[in-house]
Amino acid sequence: MPTALPLLLLLAGLQAASAPQIDYAQAKRLADADEAAVTGPAKDRLLEAQAALLDAGVVECNHFDLRGDVTPFVVVMRLDAQGRVVQTWRQGGSPLAICLQRYVRDKTLVAPPKAPFHASLEISFGK
Repeated sequence: MPTALPLLLLLAGLQAASAPQIDYAQAKRLADADEAAVTGPAKDRLLEAQAALLDAGVVECNHFDLRGDVTPFVVVMRLDAQGRVVQTWRQGGSPLAICLQRYVRDKTLVAPPKAPFHASLEISFGK
């Protein structure tokens, strides 16, 4: 009796191939547009959720040697309908940027008004 595993692998490959692959710049444009479309109380909830996620990520990443690198960076997140981070992109290669990108994966931000929804965490350090 033939196994279903090869068929499942083929279908999984076709799904992956049909999902549009975008780069950081495209993801950031989508995040800017998606975030700009959110207004009122929903905007407040989004901003609060982003701040809470960033705060929790910084606490988690503080356990690692970050080498004092305070260069600005951006992490873009693609959310599913429940607000779970299902894909990320990053601009910036500091240890904190890398750690935060890893931290946000599979976390839940907030249920977005549409799916997919893109949001970003933009971090810069003032003197």
